[in-house]
Amino acid sequence: MPGLSGKNMASSDNDSNPHQPVVDFSNTKISFSHKNNNELRRTEWLFRFMNQPWLVQAGSTVGMWLNKTGINIFNPLIKATIFKQFCGGTNLAECKTVVDHLRDNNTLTILDYGAEGKTKEEEFDQTLEEYTRAIHFASSHKSVPVISIKVTALASHELLEKHQSGNKLSPAEEIAFEKARHRVDQLCNVAMSNGVAVFIDAEDSWIQETIDMLVKEMMLKYNRQRVAVYHTYQLYRKDKLKDLINDHQEARSKGFMLGAKIVRGAYMDKERKRAEEMNYPSPIHDTKEDTDDDFNKAIHYCVDHYEEIASCNASHNIKSNQLQAALIAERNLPRNHAHLNFCQLYGMSDNITFNLAAQGYNVAKYVPYGPVKEVVPYLIRRARENTAVTGEMSRELGFIVTEMKRRGMK
Repeated sequence: MPGLSGKNMASSDNDSNPHQPVVDFSNTKISFSHKNNNELRRTEWLFRFMNQPWLVQAGSTVGMWLNKTGINIFNPLIKATIFKQFCGGTNLAECKTVVDHLRDNNTLTILDYGAEGKTKEEEFDQTLEEYTRAIHFASSHKSVPVISIKVTALASHELLEKHQSGNKLSPAEEIAFEKARHRVDQLCNVAMSNGVAVFIDAEDSWIQETIDMLVKEMMLKYNRQRVAVYHTYQLYRKDKLKDLINDHQEARSKGFMLGAKIVRGAYMDKERKRAEEMNYPSPIHDTKEDTDDDFNKAIHYCVDHYEEIASCNASHNIKSNQLQAALIAERNLPRNHAHLNFCQLYGMSDNITFNLAAQGYNVAKYVPYGPVKEVVPYLIRRARENTAVTGEMSRELGFIVTEMKRRGMK
């Protein structure tokens, strides 16, 4: 069966020996075969910079201020460095080069237009148009099975928060909320009609229940014959493993299939800070070990119920990717089953992505795109997150250096 939404890049069947080591994520020859020497040197330079937390913190603080004030003099530098590493282009036409390159390396693409935190109705409608263009682009490119969307690009954060709080919406707010619901519905409808799937991102906990409600409405409507709509479960939250299981039971009882993108989470510091300031229990696990445990239990659960849950293991954690590969092997499942997927961010964890691809798994790169000024907040968040994770940049850099030595570049 094809991966994610009816598009197949892999052709391998079941493992002949389900107990053999499945994937060697330390194979740097495969990891970086898509990069020439100059590209590898540029990547090494960038990751050395990102391996200095104080530089990243200072640069991102200045960068965010410049972006908010509309000062774009450094955008050409950003585009030539961090943007080039982590983004597909400023528009869909520019993304085609990246999409084709990934396809040639047996890797799928998940398109992610870099829009978030919009506030005006005309901005929401413009984002809807761009998301729709992305769906039509995906429908004409076999290796692009999914686009990713944020509800906060289609509705105001304040409106979503008020809805979740239980406070009565004004008549104007009711109209605005129905417009937001219609935008999400329209996108899911277009995706379903064009054989594409939609990942709906998780966001802040104080708007997430509203997003959950909208996603369930869409899954009930569009996931009858195949999974066209995917929910996102942030497993750094204490309640999301239980939500995943409950949502599966609800899907089973109501006759639709569950789409589940499994992530650890991207807003830990923000969530904990707000909980402390507002004096309520933090929704985030107290330790990384608790998060890892819930994440891996979620992977187990999705693989155990793969016929009813289409899942995507969206992780840069080697152990969690090894776990899913091992479970697929132990259960003698096809590596390229449509409901068993992996993805990593474009520009990161190539050792995971391309070694999975070489072994015939459904694996994709999450490829953000859009005007540089629109994508800067994403890039800054990405840089901060990865320098905050102990050893993440060092591991990435270590694989790059190993490959450079293998090529005789050092």
